[in-house]
Amino acid sequence: MAAQYAIKGATAKGVTSSVEQAVAEGGLRPGDALPPVRRLADELGVSAGTVATAYKELRRRGIVVTRGRGGTVVAQAPAVGARRPPKVPHGVHDLAGGHPDPELMPVLLPPEQLVPAGGSHRGSPRRAGLEELARQWFARDGVPDGRVTFAHGALDCMARLLSTELKAGDAVAVEDPGFHHLLDLVPALGLRMVPVAVDDEGIRPEALRGALRAGVRAVVCSPRGQNPVGGCFSEARRDALLDALGGHPDVLVIEDDHNAEVAGAPSHSLASGGLERWAQVRTVSKHLSIDLRWAALACDATTLARHEGRMLLTSGWVSHLLQETVERTMADPEATALVGRAERVYAERRQTLVEDLARRGITAHGTSGLNVYVPVRDESAVVNGLRSRGWWVAAGSRFRIAAPTAVRITTAMLEASQAPRLGADFAAVLGESEDTYGG
Repeated sequence: MAAQYAIKGATAKGVTSSVEQAVAEGGLRPGDALPPVRRLADELGVSAGTVATAYKELRRRGIVVTRGRGGTVVAQAPAVGARRPPKVPHGVHDLAGGHPDPELMPVLLPPEQLVPAGGSHRGSPRRAGLEELARQWFARDGVPDGRVTFAHGALDCMARLLSTELKAGDAVAVEDPGFHHLLDLVPALGLRMVPVAVDDEGIRPEALRGALRAGVRAVVCSPRGQNPVGGCFSEARRDALLDALGGHPDVLVIEDDHNAEVAGAPSHSLASGGLERWAQVRTVSKHLSIDLRWAALACDATTLARHEGRMLLTSGWVSHLLQETVERTMADPEATALVGRAERVYAERRQTLVEDLARRGITAHGTSGLNVYVPVRDESAVVNGLRSRGWWVAAGSRFRIAAPTAVRITTAMLEASQAPRLGADFAAVLGESEDTYGG
């Protein structure tokens, strides 16, 4: 626990409020450990049950997480306060953010006139033209397009799906390593994460079977462009995963195909395999604009009804001005051509770095997507060493639950001509790290 903050409270509610306030105001920071239950109970003069109840409520609300013998600590992105990612250090090449190259994104085509809307769009939440484009988008890759709707981005969509499908304490299978915002979101919804190991073909069947035996009620996975490893389902892997899921018809399978247009890999979707409960989410933020907070969702009838019902009770619809911008840009031939070029360029950049590192004896993963994932012994040593050489990469700790240490490099922002210099610097940093910490 941070030495400058003392938790207070004579009741479970009081202890909970004290910790929440400390987290919101910065007295307790991500990763800070809370005292063991019995020790805090003795310090406050309350029962151990009172403190245990407070910690349970804090976990349910996504403010803290429990790490077995590691105790209870503040979550990396606690669901309270307004923390933002750290700023990129001045003077370094940012390869940490996971963002696409703005030079490879089209100029958006918003409505020519912003005509005032009359009344409400609740009765017709989706523009017909964009809905048809979305259906074609899914159908192109063999995803059933009979039921399609919209959301405010992929995470918004997944949060709604999980919160309407599951109750507090239910288990969700998540990729490990996986998308760090999802790993923050799931506990913030009061749900329990069950890590599922991944490789270059996505989630591993034996790991999925273990999660299903553990009683997960939902599975969230990426069919291609997996973040951070870059795995993509092969046809054989898809079939093996469908076989594992065959005895669990009530489990909701959510596919996050967030970079479908620029992943550089074909689609072998679980959604095409006849699952009873399924959903696939797609966005345009990686190929049209990071500012287009729009997602398309294809799913089964029950999932659609639950998503639509919750949407109706909250925002009601996705802005029709936003929808028209997405529709006009998606249908623009020049934008389509640029997106095709972006996919080819991203593949070249990713493959060039993987091959350069391989020539130096360094294993790297990046079969598809915008990133390359490199196993290392000491994440901090590599991140800091590369920073001193002008490169800013992401430590794997933000993406891991139980997976081994690594760093993630966003190759979308790395020109192929820069790969040899980064490869040489990476090899040098690894050498220095071994000299310092032992080979």
